[in-house]
Amino acid sequence: MLSLKKAKRQLIHDIFLIAISIIVAIFVVESGLAHELVLSLDGFSLIGVFVAGMFFTSVFTTPPAIAVLGTLAETTTLPLLVLFGALGAVLGDSIIFMFVKDRVAEDIKFLTTFTRRKRFFAIFRTRLFKFFVPFIGALIIASPFPDELGISMLGLSKVKGWSFFLISFTMNGLGILVIGWLAKSIVGL
Repeated sequence: MLSLKKAKRQLIHDIFLIAISIIVAIFVVESGLAHELVLSLDGFSLIGVFVAGMFFTSVFTTPPAIAVLGTLAETTTLPLLVLFGALGAVLGDSIIFMFVKDRVAEDIKFLTTFTRRKRFFAIFRTRLFKFFVPFIGALIIASPFPDELGISMLGLSKVKGWSFFLISFTMNGLGILVIGWLAKSIVGL
């Protein structure tokens, strides 16, 4: 379990890393590195889409992955972009799921030990909350928000196996579809 001081330090560290990631994504796009990366793949763009899909899942790597996926969308058909990107994202989500699911449950148990917050955390034990958690987690996975949060919610709701695969594939695929569609729309202007 994390102490309050360690949790606060970890949060500041994570915010710093996210800011760095956004700066790197802006640099990758503005400097033309994303375009050069796509050109260097010459015939192996689907591998690039798969790898970018893997990086699409983490809060720390999402911004650069979006930049690369957007650039790859210029030369890849949307169905292939979605298929290979979503498969890569499922692999990335599975790796995150292995590390995050138990840790988040432990952190929530730690937080529930505070008596003033007892009533608030009682919400997490209701049937209604348990019903909506997987749905909200799936929506988070589809969005550009960090998959770690959505995966944590799926872990709390005890989603396993094929259900996790289908949720991750579908929701990441939708997110990648939107990125590809927007990139194609902007290039088409």
